[in-house]
Amino acid sequence: MIRTSNPRLTLILTLVSIVALGIGVALWQVTSDRHTPMADAPLAGAKIGGSFRLIDQDGKSLSSDSFNGRYRLMYFGYTYCPDICPTDAKKMGQALRAFEGSDPERGARVQPIMITIDPERDTPAVMKQFVAAFHPRLIGLTGTPEQIKTVLSTFSIYGRRVGPAGSPNYLMDHSAIMYLMDRDGKPITFFARDATPEQIAADLAKYVA
Repeated sequence: MIRTSNPRLTLILTLVSIVALGIGVALWQVTSDRHTPMADAPLAGAKIGGSFRLIDQDGKSLSSDSFNGRYRLMYFGYTYCPDICPTDAKKMGQALRAFEGSDPERGARVQPIMITIDPERDTPAVMKQFVAAFHPRLIGLTGTPEQIKTVLSTFSIYGRRVGPAGSPNYLMDHSAIMYLMDRDGKPITFFARDATPEQIAADLAKYVA
């Protein structure tokens, strides 16, 4: 207990300490190198997932219902990303290939998906070239800026353009989280940036029926 000669100040400092402790625990859970089940994560209780309709890398219109009956390993990023997104997409592909190798039948039930946060540059053709480098079944989805904005909100993903106004060489500041969704599109767990392909593959083995 924090104590001062001023009872009001004591109460304020105590509340500040409690809030700081809670934030610290939440940040540790998200950024630690362990994979965290959704039920134990700071995102527990958050509304994650919902209906959407976007365009895949072949120009085909797909909706959230297109994936009914399949687990979805989902990542949100952009193809012009200089480091984080290619690394995470590679990690997704490695994890799924490892799971497919150990259990082909269950591995086939997992659909890897990447949804762009940068629809202005990530056309279907650009997405097609990008996703082909990481897994043969990886689907890349894009859409109008309004559609993508709605999807990001639906999945509690942060994304914001940064850089000089009007420049085509901008970057995107964004969340770097990978979700595992169940057959009905409901969240099972998520993987922070420090999760390894081995950890992701282990959770696929744990949760995919």
